[in-house]
Amino acid sequence: MADVTVIGGGLAGSEAAWQAARRGATVVLYEMRPHKRGPAHHTGMLAELVCSNSLRGAALENAVGLLKEELARLDSLIVTSAREAAVPAGGALAVDRERFGALVESRLTALPNVEIRREEITAIPPGGTVIVACGPLPSDPLAQALDALVGGRLHYYDAAAPIVSLDSLDLTAMYRKSRYDKGEGDDYLNIPLDRETYARFVEDLRTLPKHDPHGFELDAASGDVPYFEGCLPIEELAARGEDTLRFGPLKPVGLRDPRTGTAPHAVVQLRKENAAGTALNLVGFQTRLTWPAQKEAFGKLPGLANAEWLRLGVMHRNTFVDSPRLLTADLRLRANPRVFFAGQITGAEGYVEAAACGTIAGIAAARERLGLGAVAVPADTALGAVVAHLQNAASPDFQPANVTWTFFSPLDQVVRDKRARRAKLAERALAKIDAFAAAVQPARVLAGT
Repeated sequence: MADVTVIGGGLAGSEAAWQAARRGATVVLYEMRPHKRGPAHHTGMLAELVCSNSLRGAALENAVGLLKEELARLDSLIVTSAREAAVPAGGALAVDRERFGALVESRLTALPNVEIRREEITAIPPGGTVIVACGPLPSDPLAQALDALVGGRLHYYDAAAPIVSLDSLDLTAMYRKSRYDKGEGDDYLNIPLDRETYARFVEDLRTLPKHDPHGFELDAASGDVPYFEGCLPIEELAARGEDTLRFGPLKPVGLRDPRTGTAPHAVVQLRKENAAGTALNLVGFQTRLTWPAQKEAFGKLPGLANAEWLRLGVMHRNTFVDSPRLLTADLRLRANPRVFFAGQITGAEGYVEAAACGTIAGIAAARERLGLGAVAVPADTALGAVVAHLQNAASPDFQPANVTWTFFSPLDQVVRDKRARRAKLAERALAKIDAFAAAVQPARVLAGT
């Protein structure tokens, strides 16, 4: 029996197999393609990029750029292959898809302790260490097996509201108050809207461009997206009537503005996304608007003209687990510690974040199987920020997200310039990652190409 079984040959699974094997564990990697393809795949390549060919920003002042550099220092298969297969893309790291996939596959197959099996897995293997890296669209039998494994707590739809950085808001346009002064009385930031501003916002929601649903998201009988009525896109609510939002997520009842003593026509509420309150989500703003359309519509709301969006709203089919409640910091299932999760199934959104999860799970699984002690991913690193999001129990409604600066603690000294501050944060992070890399490096690393 192999030391580690990996389910899924996408970015996370390929990275997990690489990290575990390079540390001396024997690995079997299962990938059902090309014999059976998922609804979003087009090829049989390992690590297929199903959407864009871009791995996003490369600069260290960008959280995902820092994450790529951290992963490179941990000998990431995905990042090193992407850099070798890079094509010109300004400040982003974009790749030649075919060359990238070929590099990933050739390097994995060159490792003597990795076996790649092209067959479908429909159930969790009954023994041994397993890394589930099936991506956001597992086959129906595997999804059912995973749902049973996590006690019926598998999510099948991603309905995420936008998240904004607190320090980018104009707070003079807002006031703190909870509805009817419940809780602490000031748990929410509120943006009051007058009749004219509200009407313009509704019109934007109705007319601005929206993402077209993928075929696999549509109901076979009706041809429509089967939305849950209790969690509709905000533009769908706007289409149902001029005042629908005012009686839904933007209702002003119980939110009288303490500065004027009157109730606004409508209210947009912002709620803490993390314990520190440095990130806030727009309550009830799950949406299928395109990202440029979201920036246009939401940027017109009072106080949001210069907003820094840590995540924009999404709403699409996306299978993921409730990671803060189900997984440990090294991505193993609390109720069944021999099973790890990696990639988008954890709620880590994005190509690089998927590779980050594969790195964490692969290293942890290999060290356990080889009788080595656990080493925690350091805080105040981009890799640590991925973990912190997946452990963020402060958010009552966990949703997938990209890596951001939200979970970094402040510097010892105040640096007011954002670019300079992030450069300092990156410098601190890379020093910590270098120490982590040294701590998890085995005495003998298997050779690869």
